[in-house]
Amino acid sequence: GTGGDEAALFAGDLYRMYTRYAQTMGWKVEVVDASEGDAGGYKEIVANVSGDGVFGHMKWESGVHRVQRVPATETQGRIHTSAATVAVLPAPENVEIDVKPEDIRIDTMRSSGAGGQHVNTTDSAVRITHLATGIVVTSSEKSQHVNREKAMEQLKIRLYEKERSERDAERAEARASQIGSGDRSQKVRTYNYPENRVTDHRIGLTLYSLDKIITGDKLNDVVEALITEDRARKLAAMEAS
Repeated sequence: GTGGDEAALFAGDLYRMYTRYAQTMGWKVEVVDASEGDAGGYKEIVANVSGDGVFGHMKWESGVHRVQRVPATETQGRIHTSAATVAVLPAPENVEIDVKPEDIRIDTMRSSGAGGQHVNTTDSAVRITHLATGIVVTSSEKSQHVNREKAMEQLKIRLYEKERSERDAERAEARASQIGSGDRSQKVRTYNYPENRVTDHRIGLTLYSLDKIITGDKLNDVVEALITEDRARKLAAMEAS
């Protein structure tokens, strides 16, 4: 949230809205990390949402959500404006690492590992070099066959780790670009409590059912309107071309 205690409380409201929405959609929500606000709510919360069609629906929540209401701490009854930023990223798929024979060089050599005389008498140790990345793994047990298997296993783990860290960096970049500066001018939706109004600025949709939307029960009305508008826009673009 951007804007102190009230923003953190609003972030908590949004999180509960999404949790309830996920329940109505049959999705599963798992909190990965949370930093609680001093007066409640969350300064930041990260959760995994899994199930059918999650990203297709949740991606519309990315952006700055603005709240207008009288905070609990306000004694004069003045309406304050706060904001919370939502970033929605697709979960990385499980990665299958496929290593082709032409991608690697395998060298055998005398082992210098433990195992006494037998280890040193044959070229049982195996070193595998992954040509594209320069990753080198070795295994030096008694059996060359076992060493090949072990080295390949190690190589796949190392390649998976490399791929995962690159993907994580891409996701961090995507998240940073979604969150932007948290500037309230990038708003996608406004929640006005005194008027019981929710306005989605992307499609100019206004609904006077904030009480039902913020509980998650009617959030799908907004999401479906965004999906419908997006389909219509894509269809129009196809027809125009």
